Parts: sequence; C-alpha cells; structure tokens
Amino acid sequence: MTNATPTAELSAAGVSIWLDDLSRARLVTGSLQKLIDEKNVVGVTTNPSIFEAAITSGDDYKAELATYSAAGINAEDAVFEITTADVAAGCDLFAGIAAATKGVDGRVSIEVDPRKAWDTEGTIAEAKRLYAKVDKKNVYIKIPATLEGLEAITATLAEGISVNVTLIFSLDRYRAVMNAFISGLEQAKANGHNLADIHSVASFFVSRVDLEIDKRLDALGTDEAKALKGKAGLANARLAYEAFEGVFSSERWALLADAGALPQRPLWASTGVKNPDYPDTMYVTGLAAANVVNTMPEKTLDATFDHGVVTGDTITGTYEASNALLNQLEGLGISYNDVVNLLETEGLDKFVASWKDLLNHVQDALDAAGKEA
Repeated sequence: MTNATPTAELSAAGVSIWLDDLSRARLVTGSLQKLIDEKNVVGVTTNPSIFEAAITSGDDYKAELATYSAAGINAEDAVFEITTADVAAGCDLFAGIAAATKGVDGRVSIEVDPRKAWDTEGTIAEAKRLYAKVDKKNVYIKIPATLEGLEAITATLAEGISVNVTLIFSLDRYRAVMNAFISGLEQAKANGHNLADIHSVASFFVSRVDLEIDKRLDALGTDEAKALKGKAGLANARLAYEAFEGVFSSERWALLADAGALPQRPLWASTGVKNPDYPDTMYVTGLAAANVVNTMPEKTLDATFDHGVVTGDTITGTYEASNALLNQLEGLGISYNDVVNLLETEGLDKFVASWKDLLNHVQDALDAAGKEA
C-alpha cells in the first residue's frame, strides 16, 4: 500500500467514495470520468442545491431550455426533464461499476421534490415517477428522513425501488430509518421482489452538527466549552455506525440476509469542513470503516487525494468516548435534541428554497427563450 493514493487506501479500508455533485458539464467534458479513473469515485449524489448550481451556471442547458420554451413546457416539467436526463446519463457512466459490484456502488441519486418532504403519499408518487423516468437499475431515489418520509421509504422499497434516505442528523431518527428500511424489505419480499436487487444507503450528515454546536460552545465562552469544539460531528456519526452494527447483526435482519438482502450502508454526507481552522479531511479520514459511503464535494475529494492520512478503521472502539462527549455537551446545557431538530428544519428549508430558486430561474430562461424565438 506504500505507493497507493490516499483515496485508494480509503477504498481499501472499506469506504466507497462518491462525489457530491453532478452537472451536464461534468458529463460531457469527461471530468467525472477522470475522477472515476484517478480518484476512486464509484458513485454520485445530487440534491436540489446541486441542481440549482448546475442549471443556473453557464449556458450548458440554454439550447435545451429553448426547445422546451418552443414546446410550451413549463418550468416544473423542464426541471424534471433536465435533472432526470443528467441522472440517467450519470447512471450510464457508472453502469460498469454497478455491474462489477452487483449494484452496491455505481449509483447516482436523485431527490424527490423537497416540497413533498412532509407529504407521505406525494413522496411515494414522486419516487415512482422519478424511478420510471430515469429507468436505470443503478439509480437511487432520495427521500428525506422526515417523520412523514419514513412511511414513504418503506413503501418505495416495498415496490422494489432502491432508496437513498437523506437529511439524517439524529441517532433516534437513524434507528427509525433502519427500521423503515427493514420493514420495506420485508414487504418487498412478501411482494415477490428479489431482495438482492434492492439497495439502500442512509445519508447521515456530519459537518453541520459541528457548525451548530460550535456556535453554542462559542456563546458559552468557557475553556471547557472551547475544548469541545469540532468534536460532536465525528462523535455523532461514530455512534450512528455503532447503531448500524447493532441493527444489522440482529435476528430480524438475519432472516432477510438469508433471502439475499444487503444491509443499508451508512453514507457520510456534509463532509466538507465548514470551519477553516479544522483539518480539511477530518470528516473523511476520521470516519473510515468497512461498509460505509463518504460522499464528498470535489474540494474535499481533492484534499483527501492530495494529503489525506488514512490509518484504517477510525470508528470501531470510539463509542464510549463518543457517548461521553455528547454527555458533556448536555452537561453544558447544549441540547442534542434541540440541535438535531433545528438542523433537520434548516436542511429542508434550504433545499426547498433552492428548488424554488431553480424553478424561478428556469421560468425566466424559458420566457427569455420565447422572446428570442
């Protein structure tokens, strides 16, 4: 391993590296293929903010929008067509990896309309619509882990559709997500689906936990509080991995595993460091373990490739210390439940705002194209 790159070492440690970005430019210029070839990228995640950035930057979609304008297509339908086309093309790019890993990797995720995050039936319908439109076996349909989303996760999996559960911040919600996953596979089995064809990841967010808790520690201002900064995100994620190990070694899970099911892997999301004082690879090298995914913005991927120090498993054996850290925070008056509930609300609000901005931008572009015609 002495000549291996840090990203290769990370892969060898059991971490699947996915890129947290997708755009038409990445697909047509070959830049995404280059990341696959050189930096061990084996999947892609998207979200409403990523699509907003892709579609509102440059002229990559100008001709397509002009065509939609001429056809009288509205903004919502245009966004649906553009995003599903990019994801389908991404799925084609990763098809070889998907085949080689039997569907574990080589995945591209597309999220349901975030405005439906609190609408169970609406989410189920949107998940089926996206899955049918992309029409690729290696697509993941992303569903937010709201309370209303849990039932939608189960129902979507029961239809044989693979799911990326997103916006998980709390350990209790993560356990509920794993239960929704197992319930979905139990129903899928009863429905006659091949469980080996149904996959899932659970996107557990990391850096935003530190961002919020650090603000509260700064407000306290004591030496004890300052000493705890930058530690909660890793501790929370490591305890999530402990929960993952427990659930997927249970007797209930063993029955599904015997029928060909594979565990729902933890996916570390929000792994770009928000505080420049912290090491820029801390949410990557500090969360290495078997059977996890780390989805990185390109800046974090580049940093990991350039100078990441991979030391193997950095999660197992940390659970007691991680629990002690969260207890210390509670002792200082920082409520874990208050933090994670706030982060879920803020995360959803951000995605809804991005989606609305995207729709407004596309409508403006359609209007402008109509005037030029």
